[in-house]
Amino acid sequence: MIELALNKIEKYYGANKVLEDVTLEVKTRDRLAIIGSNGTGKTTIFKIISGIEEYNGGVMSIRKGATIGYLDQIPEYPEHYKVIDILNLAFQEQFKIKNEMLNLETKMSTANQEDLDRIMKKYGKLQTLFEHLEGYDIEEKVSKICTGLKITDEFKNMYFSNLSGGEKTTVLVGKILLQNPDILLLDEPSNHLDIESVEWLEGYLNDYKGTILIISHDRYFLDRVVNRTAEIEAGTTDMYEGNYSYYFEEKRRRIEAQLQEYENQQKKIKSMEDAIKRFRHWGTIADNGKMFVKARNMQRRIDKMEKLDKPTTEKKAIQLDFDVNDRSGKDVLMLSKIYKSFDDKVLLENIDLHVRYGEKVVILGKNGCGKSTLIKILLSQYEPDKGEVTLGSSLKIGYLDQEVKFEIPEETVLDTFKKSFIMSENRARGILAKFLFYGEDVFKKVSSLSGGERSRLRLCQLMHQDVNLLIFDEPTNHLDIGSREMLEASLLNFEGTIVFVSHDRYFVNKIAERVAEIRDKKIKNYEGNYDYYREKRLGEALKEDKQAKVIVKSKKEIKKKPSVNKGLIEKKIIDLENEIAGVEEILKQTELKMDKYKSKPEKLNELFQQSSQLKQKHDALLDSWMELSSKL
Repeated sequence: MIELALNKIEKYYGANKVLEDVTLEVKTRDRLAIIGSNGTGKTTIFKIISGIEEYNGGVMSIRKGATIGYLDQIPEYPEHYKVIDILNLAFQEQFKIKNEMLNLETKMSTANQEDLDRIMKKYGKLQTLFEHLEGYDIEEKVSKICTGLKITDEFKNMYFSNLSGGEKTTVLVGKILLQNPDILLLDEPSNHLDIESVEWLEGYLNDYKGTILIISHDRYFLDRVVNRTAEIEAGTTDMYEGNYSYYFEEKRRRIEAQLQEYENQQKKIKSMEDAIKRFRHWGTIADNGKMFVKARNMQRRIDKMEKLDKPTTEKKAIQLDFDVNDRSGKDVLMLSKIYKSFDDKVLLENIDLHVRYGEKVVILGKNGCGKSTLIKILLSQYEPDKGEVTLGSSLKIGYLDQEVKFEIPEETVLDTFKKSFIMSENRARGILAKFLFYGEDVFKKVSSLSGGERSRLRLCQLMHQDVNLLIFDEPTNHLDIGSREMLEASLLNFEGTIVFVSHDRYFVNKIAERVAEIRDKKIKNYEGNYDYYREKRLGEALKEDKQAKVIVKSKKEIKKKPSVNKGLIEKKIIDLENEIAGVEEILKQTELKMDKYKSKPEKLNELFQQSSQLKQKHDALLDSWMELSSKL
């Protein structure tokens, strides 16, 4: 069933046309990603669908009776509202019915028989409606959402107005999930969540019964949730029937095919133009009018031909080139027995970390575990309470904070950049253009820049500082996908050392060669990227106690828990292990075939989709394996 359809939607802001031909069709249970560079109109599409903004042309249709949930901006609530009050707003209709039922219960105690029959009849209807709206399950639903989003009992009782922007967003994501709309519009839902919460959200959305549209720069998240992708470019939409990785490969294939078609047409036109010259030359020499007629006819064919535009193979994206002129010593960073607390809260305890030259190390951990604190200790911005920090020789450190700030906010982009480097204005403007600061953009005050623009300006400064140690705290924050890919490509070629904190699992997979996870106030190392770390953590969770996997059950369910048939579970585990091994072998063979058929786009696309399905099946089998093992 079609839940939502947009056909040739146009949108103007003044004389500026933002959307020119947005066409898409979304069916029940679709998980559609809307991707595109910053400023292409993704959020505008969400505002049009939710009715916040009007459109200037085209047709939009939404299934009759379908409800829409969309988090546009953080709304204002009364100051006395607590987090739990905001979450309970998702059940306003249920609570209204419940209050009516309570009022009727009060009336029952004093009613005569005639009134009592009438009240009981009304009460029965309300009770049926309350049950239909799952009013008796409210507590369980809230518990499930709060557990997944790390909304603790203490957090529930905090005043909403006192929360940070990230905390407010988390609460509002929880409220929208509790509302359970037919069409769910999620704009950067994984922002401000730690990796564990994002993975919980992925599972929740995969089980969601409604239709979901997602705007996100988190490519790993998109790969695990969406089944279709719509790219917004130059105000129009292109559809791709797969997740982000499928889109990435299919987009490249389409561009290559378009380029080949364009080049073939150009060759044909060139051949015809050469023939025209020959016919005219021969007609002049032989004084033969027929030759000129042939030339004119051939020229008409060229003029009537629908000329193909040369496809754009590269989008505007930041151009990074980190140079390392002087390398540091072999031992770059050495932390020994580091201890750090704030007031009575201990964040880091007995931390050891040794980073060598050329390593690319990511620091992972839950929100609030001390990742940024550890970064600040490395930068000497914080002193540890105990322990020793040793920095290697000849270090030249470049640092990118997750919230970039500049010393003089009223300075222009050009002045901020020039004061650090001796160069002409023309050269400085040329360098800034590589970071997408064109024309009058260089005269913007840095205080007026967006988060993405501030990050780009800081990266521009870092590139010209001749650094050999890069320390990043959430470097992909505010960057669109194209800029993230450029940053990844540059960091892969960087010859120095990189230590960074990131929730962007796709970015971590690309860059990290070692994962240092802060867990229980200590660090544990995993010699690999994020996928390697995730696989190892799943294995460790199986060996840890049952608290490693949080399973929310009511007290009633716990009491009725049947006895465990260990023999049957062990058999199922063995069957699952065999099935996992079989899927891994098929996946291996499929990837070998992909390499073999890389020059045949249709076959490659077919194999790519098979590979994506196999990976999803592999993840699901691992989750089942872990759940069964926890019961032994």
